[in-house]
Amino acid sequence: MEIDVKSFAKEIFDFEIEELKSVRDKISNDLEKAINMILESKGKVVVTGIGKSGIIGKKIAATFISTGTHSVFMNSAEGVHGDLGMISKDDIVLAISNSGNTDETVSLLPSIKKIGAKIIAMTGNPNSKLGKGSDCILNVGVTKEACPLNLAPMSSTTSTLVMGDAIAAILMKLKKFRPDNFALYHPGGSLGKRLLMKVKDVMHVGDRVPYCDKDMSIDKVILIMTEKRLGAVCVMNSDVMVGIITEGDIRRALKQKEKFFTFAAKDIMTTNFTKTDSESMAIDALELMENRENQISVLPVIDYGKVVGMVRIHDLINVIGSSKN
Repeated sequence: MEIDVKSFAKEIFDFEIEELKSVRDKISNDLEKAINMILESKGKVVVTGIGKSGIIGKKIAATFISTGTHSVFMNSAEGVHGDLGMISKDDIVLAISNSGNTDETVSLLPSIKKIGAKIIAMTGNPNSKLGKGSDCILNVGVTKEACPLNLAPMSSTTSTLVMGDAIAAILMKLKKFRPDNFALYHPGGSLGKRLLMKVKDVMHVGDRVPYCDKDMSIDKVILIMTEKRLGAVCVMNSDVMVGIITEGDIRRALKQKEKFFTFAAKDIMTTNFTKTDSESMAIDALELMENRENQISVLPVIDYGKVVGMVRIHDLINVIGSSKN
C-alpha cells in the first residue's frame, strides 16, 4: 500500500483530538445559558439539522431521550414542509449547522420565532445567519476537517457530537438521573436487565430450596444437597436459619475422614453466612458474591427473618452477566 494505514489512522485520531481541545477551550457562558434554557423549559428539545448535521442531530436527540430529557429530531428539510407543527412555544430548538448558513435550517428561524420557541444554535460560525438569529450560540467551530481534502465533515461532526454529549451529561447530573432511571428506558436490553432485575426474579423457591435440621446426620445432608442440586443446604433450627452448608464445607470436613460420618449438620455449617433479600437488585447480589476475598456461589434469600429462596451465582451470570464486565 502507498500509505502506512496504522500511522495515518493515528494521525486522524490525533488531529481530531486536537480540534476537540480547541472547541473545548472555546466553551463560554453560553453553554450554561443553554442548559438553563432547557431546564426551565416546560416543553421538549427539538433537534434539527440536515445532511451530516442531521445525522449527528438524530444521535444527540436519541441520547437526550434515553437520559431523561424529552426530545425529538426534525429534519430541517421536512420542517419547511409541515413538520414545524411539532414545535410549540414551550419548546427549545437546538439547530445544528456547521456553516450556520444552511438554507433549509436558516429558513426555519422566522417560523420558530413566530411560534415562540427559543433557539440554541450549535454552529462553527457564530456570525452566521443561524448564529445571529438564535437566543444562544454554542461554538463548535474547527480550524480544519480531518478529511485529507478538507471537504468531508469529520472534525466538525465530531465536535458537534461531543458538545451534544456534554449537554446530555450535564443535564443528567443536574436532574440527578440514576441508573434505574436509565434502565427504565432500556428494559429490553442487557443493561436494562442488569439494572432492573431483582433477586426475586432469579431465585429458586418452594420445594427447590434445600433444608435440613441442625441435628441431621452428614450423610442425609449430602443426599439433600445432591437431590436439590443448588450446591448448598440451609440449616434450620425450627423455622430459623442458623447456618449454611456448602459443597466447600463438605470438602473441608472430608479432611477428617475418620470422623466425617459422625458429624451432624451443626458441626460443619457456616454460621456467619452471607445472605440477601428478595427485593435486592440482582446485580447487587452478584457483586456480593464476586467482590470478596473468597467468592461464594450461593446465597440464601431471607425476608423478615424467614428463608424464602436461594440464588446461585450461575443463575445471576446467565441473566445479567458478571458484575466485573
